[in-house]
Amino acid sequence: MHLDDDLAAAIGRAWTDTDPWEFVTDLTALGSRMAASEGEARAADLVADAFRDAGLDRVRQEPFDAPEWRRGETTLRLTSPGDRPFDAIALPYCPSGEAAGELVDVGYGTPAEIDEVDVDGKVAVASTTTPDDSRFVHRMEKFGAAAEAGAEAFVFVNHVPGQLPPTGSLTFGEEASIPAVGVSKETGAWLTEYAQEGGTGTVELSVDAETVPGESQNVLGHVGPRTDEYVLATAHYDAHDISEGALDNGCGIATLVVAAHVLAAADLDIGVRFAAVGCEETGLLGSEHLAETTDLDMVKAVVNVDGAGRFRDLVAMTHTSAATADVAERVGETTRQPVHVREDPHPFSDQWPFVRRGVAALQLHSDSGERGRGWGHTHADTRDKVDDRCIREHGVLTALMARELAAERTEVPVLDPYELERTFRDADFEPGMKAAGLWPADWE
Repeated sequence: MHLDDDLAAAIGRAWTDTDPWEFVTDLTALGSRMAASEGEARAADLVADAFRDAGLDRVRQEPFDAPEWRRGETTLRLTSPGDRPFDAIALPYCPSGEAAGELVDVGYGTPAEIDEVDVDGKVAVASTTTPDDSRFVHRMEKFGAAAEAGAEAFVFVNHVPGQLPPTGSLTFGEEASIPAVGVSKETGAWLTEYAQEGGTGTVELSVDAETVPGESQNVLGHVGPRTDEYVLATAHYDAHDISEGALDNGCGIATLVVAAHVLAAADLDIGVRFAAVGCEETGLLGSEHLAETTDLDMVKAVVNVDGAGRFRDLVAMTHTSAATADVAERVGETTRQPVHVREDPHPFSDQWPFVRRGVAALQLHSDSGERGRGWGHTHADTRDKVDDRCIREHGVLTALMARELAAERTEVPVLDPYELERTFRDADFEPGMKAAGLWPADWE
């Protein structure tokens, strides 16, 4: 992999640059970056400034209509045996309302577990994690299965200790059918114990929330020559309102900004378009708008930075594309940096609106090696968890992968729709994607 002097110098600067830490500091200091909120709009301005400082041209903010879910007060009270309040938070798109009923422990909340018990008219209690020997079951699928089985309400129990009730959207852009809340692991231990005491545990739940019409924006920029074909590099900048969103996805958007700095010094064969997208956490709405308003015949490949920069080793998810897998492996080998390539696809991030339309993609991620989100989607997703060495290193690797994808010598075929469908079916994603409303109509 040849690096000209300007690009090598830009990479060298990235190793010691303090800008990523300062950017994460400014971003997390904004407070809530909830989708379609005023805080998200302030974050978009900050990202636009960072894109300009990085050397991107044609930086602009492109608005789009999006629902704004507004959080009010949530109460959860045990009514039998005894009378006891517990802390809880409503999950995005939870409707306002009250619910009461008998507690039912549905374990991990897999559809099979929910089928085994009677949740009709009751309050289903499910864990945020899934068994190690099971496919990943998304929150939306657990919620959807409980609601379809007649549950009166849904309680989502964090598997990470520390008095950390989890959040996470219940749907992709629409108000949910029944109330749903997140509770801490510690509260969940009490609730499941009450649920197992001969069916005597009952609770009352009250949620004040609303979903109103709102507006979000994608922040766009460009680097390199103006060519008919280009590589699209994206990351979401919104976050849940209960935290600073430092890891999810402050690290990811900071990694994208580092990549922009590096690519601004690169000699590219084709252009690279940058897109910081809004409303990822509430339904991939920004990336969906981007995919709908983009001529996808011009997009050679997508690089989605969701989760990179959090932990030391980079993970490259290739979503059935042999070409993007080859690029990730080549960059890892030539830089002698660990890049773990995973071929398994998944639809729960901003590459999905492009992948389902046939565009090859990489999702760049990193993880701690433990199952689940860790601090993500909780009050503990704060700046002190950030190691900006990871952001700088992953930013350089992101830039080099985008550069390789933009090279004329790199051929990136469109995805085979039949192979893509088969892979998702074989990975048993169909039930969860249907529950979340993500299963493509032409795959029926």
